Amino acid sequence: MKIAILGTGGVGKAFAARLTGLGHSVMVGTRDRSATLSKTEKGSFSEFMSQNPSVTLGSFAEAAAFGEMIINVSKGASTRDVIKAAGEANLSGKIVIDISNPLDFSKGMPPCLIPEFSNTHSLGEEIQKMVPDAKVVKTLNTMWNGLMLDPNMLAGGNHINYICGNDADAKGQVIKLLQEFGWRVENILDLGDITNARATEATLPIWLRVYGAKKTGAFNFTIVS
Repeated sequence: MKIAILGTGGVGKAFAARLTGLGHSVMVGTRDRSATLSKTEKGSFSEFMSQNPSVTLGSFAEAAAFGEMIINVSKGASTRDVIKAAGEANLSGKIVIDISNPLDFSKGMPPCLIPEFSNTHSLGEEIQKMVPDAKVVKTLNTMWNGLMLDPNMLAGGNHINYICGNDADAKGQVIKLLQEFGWRVENILDLGDITNARATEATLPIWLRVYGAKKTGAFNFTIVS
């Protein structure tokens, strides 16, 4: 499958490497391709591309046009600008997996939720509002990216991942991709429509405090009933 990743940070690089390893064709989108490639220091995207030559880099619009499925890994504070740059026409009719969180780092760590995307609205809903013909699916946003892409590294994979979105078929296709990462269907909890992104994004305040106490992101939550 052709998959576009919107964002060149650590999460975007992790997804690109994992997806190409699974045989998918991946284009990563960035705001300014030349500026991104001009950075060649250790940990840069240029270095990543030299180590992962099958990954291609384009603008947000080029990546969105390329992808049959889109994964948004942009920082929550800039997600609206990224979606605008990707272009409604390039996203319409496609599955947009949103794993971003609306975090405000302006006062340092731990960040808080951006007020306009908490309680009565969410970033997932905002993307759906911006691109009404896209099939937005929120998932994987409640954990460290290492677990997103390899759930079996912890507790034999027996921990929870939420999913929500308005389109049942789109959620089914995303679940198939999650299974490629190693997620078991019984550990993927469908909460319903995209308004449920309000709840999963609201998980971040407790997640960040657990992270601060444990000094590692290698943990997740589960449900006992």
